[in-house]
Amino acid sequence: MHSSREIRTTDELRASCADDALLMWAAQGFAPGVGAWRRGDAVAVASPYLSCRDRLAIHGPAADVGALVGEVLAEVGTTYRPIGSAELVRDVAERLPGLEVLGTFGWMETSNPVPAAAAPAAGPARWLPADRAALVAELLAEAYPGSYARPGLVGVRRWAGVPADDGALAAVAADAWSAPEVGYVAGVTARAVARGRGYAAAVFGLVVDTLVAEHGRVGLMVNAANEPAIRLYRRAGLRWRSVAAAAVHVGWSAVGGAWQSRPSEPVAVRP
Repeated sequence: MHSSREIRTTDELRASCADDALLMWAAQGFAPGVGAWRRGDAVAVASPYLSCRDRLAIHGPAADVGALVGEVLAEVGTTYRPIGSAELVRDVAERLPGLEVLGTFGWMETSNPVPAAAAPAAGPARWLPADRAALVAELLAEAYPGSYARPGLVGVRRWAGVPADDGALAAVAADAWSAPEVGYVAGVTARAVARGRGYAAAVFGLVVDTLVAEHGRVGLMVNAANEPAIRLYRRAGLRWRSVAAAAVHVGWSAVGGAWQSRPSEPVAVRP
């Protein structure tokens, strides 16, 4: 690395990024393979295979962040996708040829338990034993085939669910890719025939309350077009923050912090 310096501890990262929940989550307690750097007021955290992607969480003024991203990608490789506030990611992509904004979505977080009025007693919701993994997979295949969280996937710790009368599950949610300082919720869904009955709210409330108690706060990412989910999360007290992700076009590389191109066509990629 050139003008940047490595951040080595959680306390140093917290002070450098103003305790930004997205960056603290990305650091994963400085698990093996995670790296963090600072350049001026810019901070970047590289986290391998976090929620099924190599992610580079970024924070700070665009000019410093753009220079830092170029250096970090030269160090860790261009499979890492910058993620941060939507305005920052767009500004950085304008500064770095070959970096393309993939899309805008939401980071939502809270440090509080779910308000009683938003936590219906439908269910009851409960943490599921490991032998219910097949039922979780069955529900995801039916109701949420695009879920990144899957039973048995690295980083997916446990599932909560609401049993249905037929022995299947009415709704599920996962504790997945949680960091010591920030719990993370994923895989929230309900069977189509069970929607509108409070099952998703009940299981979501259980996971949020558990992770807030264990980690102090909880976050998640949600598609900006998923209005029913956003309404559920807002009722549960989570605050919205607009974030974006970017990716390096195939054919571009960062060498010593400098961007170089090789003949190649850009490819479509999923956030």
